[in-house]
Amino acid sequence: MKHSFIALIEDKCTSCMLCVRECPAWCINLDSHTVEVTEEGARRPKKVNVLDSFDIDYSLCMYCGVCIDVCPFDALAWDEHRALTSTNREDMILGIADLRSSGSP
Repeated sequence: MKHSFIALIEDKCTSCMLCVRECPAWCINLDSHTVEVTEEGARRPKKVNVLDSFDIDYSLCMYCGVCIDVCPFDALAWDEHRALTSTNREDMILGIADLRSSGSP
C-alpha cells in the first residue's frame, strides 16, 4: 500500500492521545474538551471527550504509520487516494477538515 496520506476518521476518534504520545516525530497535535452526556436510563452522566482540533505537520512526519498502528479505535488510516504536493511548510500542517478520509480506508 502507498503510504502517502494519513486520514482521520473523525467520528471514531476518542481523543485518547495515544497517537500523539507514540509519534516518534512529535508531528501530531490534538486538542479536546470533556462534556457530560446523560444516556437514557443512566443513573449519572458519563464524561466524553470531544475533539476540538487534530493537526498533523507533514513537514515533520516520517510516514512510519505508528499513529495508525497504535490507535485502538481505527480513527487513523492510510488514504491512498490523496497525496501532498506543496513545498510551502505552512501548507504541510493539516487540520481536521483536511485530514478527513476521501473514501473507505
